[in-house]
Amino acid sequence: MEKRTFLKTGLLLTVGAAMAPLIKACKSGNKAAATNAGMTIPPPKLRRTTPFTLPALPYDTGALEPHIDKMTMEIHHGKHHQGYVNKLNAAVKDTVYAEYELDDIIARVTTADAEKNVRNNAGGHWNHSLFWQVMAPDGGGKPGGQLASGINAAFGSFEQFQTAFSDASKSVFGSGWAWLCVGKDKSLFITTTPNQDNPMMLQIASNPGTPILGLDVWEHAYYLKHQNKRADYISTFFNVINWNEVGRLFDKAMFG
Repeated sequence: MEKRTFLKTGLLLTVGAAMAPLIKACKSGNKAAATNAGMTIPPPKLRRTTPFTLPALPYDTGALEPHIDKMTMEIHHGKHHQGYVNKLNAAVKDTVYAEYELDDIIARVTTADAEKNVRNNAGGHWNHSLFWQVMAPDGGGKPGGQLASGINAAFGSFEQFQTAFSDASKSVFGSGWAWLCVGKDKSLFITTTPNQDNPMMLQIASNPGTPILGLDVWEHAYYLKHQNKRADYISTFFNVINWNEVGRLFDKAMFG
């Protein structure tokens, strides 16, 4: 072997050896982020063969009055949520997510610029789909059963939970969500996420878990009625929480 060829080959081998750990780290970074948080990405479900669609509200748009007004619900559900659905269908076209169910997209989406539209619109669709379900015209009051016991164990009392959840909701800078979640250790915790992120985004969430209650604190969720008074909106939200549904989600997350 000529000296020049020998030196070139040696240099390439040295660089390759040095870069191997870095390449491996980059490839495993997303997986490690989820694993280190104590959560693992579940295997994908059966493939989706139809476009995402807007779920119907489980009540009339004016049913949450006077707490959440009819016009806000019409715009929030029919315009904002529909917009997320439409944009999600366009965003996943010709991508690895094209036939994935929504939960599988949420669990796998990353912070990569190329996935920005998928992340934002999958999150918007998932988050709002939960949001409509955890409210009800006859909501409010306090939870019962295992959920009440879980709240007491985690926060001391329902009143202390209410204060902690309200404070978290107020603390979101700009747009985002506040969540009550079941963690991997089966205990309840409160967390927040920016924009349309949520704790089910295992590649992204700093505090992953299974949401059982979520509050949308984007201004479009309350501005028509409460203007810039987010605290008033948060307070009135407790009058429409569907604790039966939250309790069902709690039992499912806890006991399967």
